[in-house]
Amino acid sequence: MGEVAISLKITPEDPKKDLQEILGEIEKEFTVEDSETESIGFGLSALKVLIVRGEDEGGTDDIENFIENIDGVTSVRVENVSLL
Repeated sequence: MGEVAISLKITPEDPKKDLQEILGEIEKEFTVEDSETESIGFGLSALKVLIVRGEDEGGTDDIENFIENIDGVTSVRVENVSLL
């Protein structure tokens, strides 16, 4: 079986939320291959992460649900899913 790369954009509820704290919570549960911040405006930045998992591990619902339940996260959007 192959691997799947999942790109997500995570928006915090306010500019004061520590994006590294959110990233740390995600890394406890999933393999994060890459991450970066993206300025949205008015002092707010989004966290963009690339998670790689086995093709047989299912879709993205469990990842999205986990991240949405992290304190301080407003939204999670899957930007891209591709086979490696």
